[in-house]
Amino acid sequence: IPGSNSKRYVLLGLGKEGKDFEDKDMTKIAEAIASECNNQKKVSNCTILLPKGAESLSELSCAFYNALYADNRYRTGDKQKIMAEDLTTVTIVADDAGADKEEAIATGKKLAMGMSLTKDIVNAPHNVLNSLGLANVAREIAEHSNGTIKCTILDKKECEKRNMGSFLGVARGSETEPQFIHLTYKPKSGEINKKVGIVGKGLLFDTGGYNIKTAGMELMKFDCGGSAAVLGAARAIGELAPEGVEAHFLVAACENMINDRAVVPSDVLTASNGKTIEIINTDAEGRLTLADALVYADKEVGCESIIELSTLTGACMVSLGVQIAGVWTSDDNLAKELDTASKVTGDKTWRMPLAKEYNDQLESKIADLTNCGTRYGGAITAALFLQHFVSDKKPFAHIDIAGPVWSDKIGATGFGAKLVTEWVTRQGDKNDE
Repeated sequence: IPGSNSKRYVLLGLGKEGKDFEDKDMTKIAEAIASECNNQKKVSNCTILLPKGAESLSELSCAFYNALYADNRYRTGDKQKIMAEDLTTVTIVADDAGADKEEAIATGKKLAMGMSLTKDIVNAPHNVLNSLGLANVAREIAEHSNGTIKCTILDKKECEKRNMGSFLGVARGSETEPQFIHLTYKPKSGEINKKVGIVGKGLLFDTGGYNIKTAGMELMKFDCGGSAAVLGAARAIGELAPEGVEAHFLVAACENMINDRAVVPSDVLTASNGKTIEIINTDAEGRLTLADALVYADKEVGCESIIELSTLTGACMVSLGVQIAGVWTSDDNLAKELDTASKVTGDKTWRMPLAKEYNDQLESKIADLTNCGTRYGGAITAALFLQHFVSDKKPFAHIDIAGPVWSDKIGATGFGAKLVTEWVTRQGDKNDE
């Protein structure tokens, strides 16, 4: 009733009495309530009365904040979308949710902050966010981490000292100089059970280079989706401060553009591990930047286990659609870890075949390997290419997030930030070894 102070109630049907609540149930509850708080104008206070068995308050909190995300940085006037504009207080009543209710709710908010940063990075247009801008984002993450994260930015000269010819070859077409981002998280206690590396593809814009894209170029700002997930996770990890794990977040940031210095098909680049790469297609550039980042994580940092996220191939989207990321790894234990993290967070993944016989497609007549294979099995050959830049026996997983990183309806989804955060957090637990 307009103008009245009467209370409004939203009743949700949650299935049979006594059922166990899963994280996905809490996500649905949070999204429904956030939607009502936004749609019903003048709502200033909201109380959520949860039934027995509803324990995942962190997921409820994360999903609620995530549902209220709106990117108004480039909107003006009445085009701005202020979600739940009048909402000031949310109270959660959950008698059997455990003793650490406040901590769980705070954890969810911190995860949502990481997801929001991931969305902000992916949504940002290239004339606003280039490689220099992404490096500044990394510096801000470290500044607000309460001393748990250290930021190191390697400029072009530092990358040249490390012979990162593969990364620098792609960057030759960039307007701005390449930036190699290295965030290091260490727990305040100093106790470390495992050192891990998380690498994200950081192409701030991808024209395709001289093999120029003929369709969909307006979406290529999302080619930094891997780096966005990695930096979003770094922000969340800095806030959550998990014990027992040292985490290195790495991004080789540049753009794939066209100028008189940009690489052309038939060029040969030399990666920092000495491997020579014949460029068959300049639009298969992301893997070239990742090659040197993986060598850095493996050899210079000495990570015991490495995961890498990238919007690498359209072939993965053809295979798995736009809601599921592909996982390629030869390590069964790492595959299980990522599958567990996927199920816990709702960031859907599926393990894909790493068919080594497809390596024949990467044979070069003049170099150690080419940067891409034929049109068939392109997601597999991309994963195989990356294997050449990590030690054979080191646990390594390539995660292709080309599909789920973007939604034609809402834009950036924040995919990957929770997956990485969950995986990193679990690495510090001796019981998960």
